[in-house]
Amino acid sequence: MGDIAVVGIDCAFPGAAGVRAYWDLLVGGRAGIGPVPGQRWEARDFPAVGDSGGFIDDADVFDSDFFSVTPREAAAMDPHQRLLLPCAWRALEDAGRAPGELAGSGTGVFVGVMGGEWGRLTMSDLAQVTPLLGSGSSAGMAANRISYHFDFTGPSLAVDTACSSSLVAVHLAANSLLAGECDTALAGGVNIVLSPSLGLVYGQLGLAAADGRCKPFSADADGIGRSDGVGLVVLRRLEDALADGDRVYAVLRGSAVNQDGRSNGMIAPNRWSQERVLNAAYKRAGVGPAEVAFVEAHGTGTVLGDAIECAALGSVHGVPRETPCAIGSVKGNLGHTEAAAGIAGFIKAALALHHRIVPASLYAERENSRLRLGERGLRLLKSPARLPRGENIAGVSSFGMGGTNAHAVLASAPRPPRAVPVRARADAGAAGVFTVSADTPEALCRNLAAQADALAALPKGGAAALCRSSNRVKTGLPHRFALTARDTGELVDGLRRAVALRTPAPGGLRAAADRPWGRPVVAFLFTGQGSEYPAMTAGLYRESPAYRRHFDAADEALATHLGASVREALLGGEEWGGRPELVQPALFAVGYALARTLTELGVTPAAVLGHSLGEYAAAVTAGVLPLDEAAALVARRARLTAALPPGGGMITVAAGPETLAPVLAAESEVVAAALNGPADTVLSGPLDALERIGKELTGLGIRTRELASPYAFHSAGTAPVAAGLRTAPVDCAPAALPVASTRYGRMLRDEPMDAEYWAGQAEEPVLFDAALGALVRDIAPTHLVEIGPQPQLTRIAARAGSLGGAELLHPAPGPEGTGRDLAETVAALYRCGLDPDWEQLYAPEHRRPEPLAPYVFSSAQRYWDRPPASVGAPVARRPEAVPRTEESPRPEETSWSEEIPRPVVSRETESDGAGGDDPVLVAVVEAVTEVGGYPTERVVREARFHEDLGFDSVMIMQLKNRVEARLPRVGEVSVQQMLPALRSVGSLAEFLDGVIMARSA
Repeated sequence: MGDIAVVGIDCAFPGAAGVRAYWDLLVGGRAGIGPVPGQRWEARDFPAVGDSGGFIDDADVFDSDFFSVTPREAAAMDPHQRLLLPCAWRALEDAGRAPGELAGSGTGVFVGVMGGEWGRLTMSDLAQVTPLLGSGSSAGMAANRISYHFDFTGPSLAVDTACSSSLVAVHLAANSLLAGECDTALAGGVNIVLSPSLGLVYGQLGLAAADGRCKPFSADADGIGRSDGVGLVVLRRLEDALADGDRVYAVLRGSAVNQDGRSNGMIAPNRWSQERVLNAAYKRAGVGPAEVAFVEAHGTGTVLGDAIECAALGSVHGVPRETPCAIGSVKGNLGHTEAAAGIAGFIKAALALHHRIVPASLYAERENSRLRLGERGLRLLKSPARLPRGENIAGVSSFGMGGTNAHAVLASAPRPPRAVPVRARADAGAAGVFTVSADTPEALCRNLAAQADALAALPKGGAAALCRSSNRVKTGLPHRFALTARDTGELVDGLRRAVALRTPAPGGLRAAADRPWGRPVVAFLFTGQGSEYPAMTAGLYRESPAYRRHFDAADEALATHLGASVREALLGGEEWGGRPELVQPALFAVGYALARTLTELGVTPAAVLGHSLGEYAAAVTAGVLPLDEAAALVARRARLTAALPPGGGMITVAAGPETLAPVLAAESEVVAAALNGPADTVLSGPLDALERIGKELTGLGIRTRELASPYAFHSAGTAPVAAGLRTAPVDCAPAALPVASTRYGRMLRDEPMDAEYWAGQAEEPVLFDAALGALVRDIAPTHLVEIGPQPQLTRIAARAGSLGGAELLHPAPGPEGTGRDLAETVAALYRCGLDPDWEQLYAPEHRRPEPLAPYVFSSAQRYWDRPPASVGAPVARRPEAVPRTEESPRPEETSWSEEIPRPVVSRETESDGAGGDDPVLVAVVEAVTEVGGYPTERVVREARFHEDLGFDSVMIMQLKNRVEARLPRVGEVSVQQMLPALRSVGSLAEFLDGVIMARSA
């Protein structure tokens, strides 16, 4: 059998809500047994069952809004299904996956579930049967429910082999992975003790523990105590998990399933079948019994069951070995979780291998001597056992009441390859972006607080790996948060500030500005000459592997033509200012590397604009020039510029061309070299002429400023450069995305950016303001990202008022710029709807999985759609429950014979969002409220039927019937006619209003 990796886990067991709590319960040697909640049944009415058991806290809590389930459907759903959905979400998160990313994939779901008690309890009154109860009460729907809500298209099946169901589900999932039916599988089981009925059966069979506690292999063992439980593991083929860098808890080396056949009785265990399933599993795993360090046994604590299991275990494991095989059973901690028993033991074994500690077995201090464990080569774990280094092997057994036996063989996870050494510079405190997303503003605040608390408990250290894990796991929901941080202290402080900002004062409203409603439209503005400075972008070069890689590629392409390295000149402390043969190639390298880094991070520009020299990197980004061709052009331009005679210069003037026309007419050698805004012009020409103009303009009250330029760019003085650029052909292609040409002052059409273009571009004025205006009009960008070593163009555009409402971003904002500024640029775009390729933000040593706190679902809604079990005449079942909120009375405080009224929308109701004076909209809201069970305030005009209200095809048909009943003038409308209008509540009302008007005409 091939190896299967356990890469994700989630569970909830009595006294242990979550994986960490479960492990703490086990190593702490505690039990989760408590009194029977009044919500289930009155213990005094069933003395034969006892007054204790293992019960999950808040088993009635379900965040139906998160999963787009209507309140009415949630109330009809089997609690087993309700528990599985959040468990599946958290298990996938624990596996390092954002669950939404798997939508549409062939992920398999295999769920062990026992019986169909909910169906018996809810479907017995035939007068109250509904379609929602039909799908909600079927145990067979348990796995399908996950597949439907997560949009998984792989194998999806519920498994019922009684108490071995969940381990059999794991066995089937592993085989499905090995057969190639799926690449990822969720496997596990769920059990809720809904009534005392099975407890009565155990009592009549003499199998029920008087105190409701299982005491496996103990002299005090007297039977079974029933318990709740839910657990799921995420499984992948080991080679796939290792290739993707997944954290691996343990490796499933092999498993086997068999049947007792015709034994001493239908529900009597069979020693020989148990021996055979153990041997079959070890054979498939390729291990010998002597290699097995410990076995997580079935261990129910019944006299007969323990005796037969120990005999089988001894027969297989009682071989010559250095130490006896350790055994134990988690049922001492939890009780018998029935359909979830196998996954409870499987998760315990996986965690034991992961932590290299096997927890003690409860009640082991009074070992049952009649089991003769020592003689059989077995030892009951009375204290935790530390596992040695290297590979350790464990077995997990689970046996069904009907004779279906399962055994799984787990091994330690392979040691990961030696980590890449942390760079001996600034990488130890590298910046990352920590992301959190949620389905509502309230949920976002709740989850920010949970992450802050969890991170505060960690040792202080770098945040990059944690940020990278959050990008992989905590994205994909509509309300977004992103924070740039270098260390955990900064991260915790930032998260807590965010919580405080989002926590409204009493009676206040919570801000809901964390949800983007579209994707950002980004334009890149490439800076030209004049933005350079010594060691520009050196901080970013040190901290960003992606930027470093792309800058080095540009440097290599340029070195072929320059015979020198701009990287060495840039970072080596060399004084190179005023040397165009280095400055121009260096600026090009910076622009190219920044643009490539951003596009690699998923920031794809909708258009580009380059200012003078910046247009070369813009052309590469637009697909016009390949890197080598652009490098050759830039190197040629730099050499030609360096050969120009000195004596030229440039000044910037706070005036427009019309104001400057008389001045320029008097100085024929001075020209407008750049038109950056209505009152922002750059003049170029001889230094003496510029000095005269400067004095004259200053006298007129017009501000001027001399630019640090040794040449009169974009004037007749650069004619030799233009002539030189015309001599060599240029290998150019049509632009792959819109280009705002600063040569033409408009969007580029079908003109080639050939040698003639670049020659004209060198000597003609830069029409930046006109080009930016065209870009803003045609593209309507939401964000302008400046690509250059420091802000220049965005400041010019802001002064000119040419931004069109766009937000300005700069990934390299000047000499103090570092990788943090690049990270913040990506974070800002993520908050506005971008889905970046986060991986490229991090160095290889930070691309490792780090555990994060699981998603915290809302606990405001509670569903328990039935009265507690009672003796005697049955209590009338109310028609359908409305979900209980935190403020509603708990079920044990409610008179279950009274019907709780559903919210009703009256035609006379005054409502801000539910219809008001529009009778058609009011009727639609009434129908939606009745079908879905929503409170009126939730059914607003903008509410979408599928995404917001969770309506499916059955509910749409019910909605159609109710609308027709409320609006007789509509007549009969087919679902096909309604479909285009089912975008939202408001669009349906508008459609129906149109139907009424058409039929009244």
